[in-house]
Amino acid sequence: APPPVDTTEVPTFTAAETAVKQPHKLERKWTFWFDNQSKPKQGAAWGSSLKKAYTFDTVEEFWSLYDQIFKPSKLTVNADFHLFKAGIEPKWEDPECANGGKWTVTSSRKANLETMWLETLMALVGEQFDDSEDICGVVASVRRSQDKLSLWTKTATNEAAQMGIGRKWKEIIDTEKISYSFHDDSKRERSAKSRYTV
Repeated sequence: APPPVDTTEVPTFTAAETAVKQPHKLERKWTFWFDNQSKPKQGAAWGSSLKKAYTFDTVEEFWSLYDQIFKPSKLTVNADFHLFKAGIEPKWEDPECANGGKWTVTSSRKANLETMWLETLMALVGEQFDDSEDICGVVASVRRSQDKLSLWTKTATNEAAQMGIGRKWKEIIDTEKISYSFHDDSKRERSAKSRYTV
């Protein structure tokens, strides 16, 4: 007969401890992208410096990626961080973005960008927007004169959805005024006119 199993060594976990060990799943997968435009190669196509960095779907992965890598204070001038829904590329040409546009806020204080970026990331992964299906992702851009945060959405012509997203975002990042431009306009002229403002 096999020797009796000694169970004294088997650790027992309380429900709370087990819960801590279970990663907290997010509603969907998200991908961080990195784009360093400070050293463009001669004749390189736009977007060639855009790199997919990490895809994640738990709260724990999100915090560890944010803490270790994706803080705007770690970005060099002329670089961008993106957080987009998995499967959507942060490019105008992506079918999910092609008919969209973006809400934009600018800031001349680095600390400000850090706060707004984190608040926006938490709102996205935590699904705080009513029109979250219309959101593609967010881009943080560090530039010499001022920093910029852009929230990309899918359906530019759906004014009701965009105004809903814009109002909510303005409240989240606690800022003065933000404006929305269509990607189609941006393709044609460098400084696209704003179509909506909140």
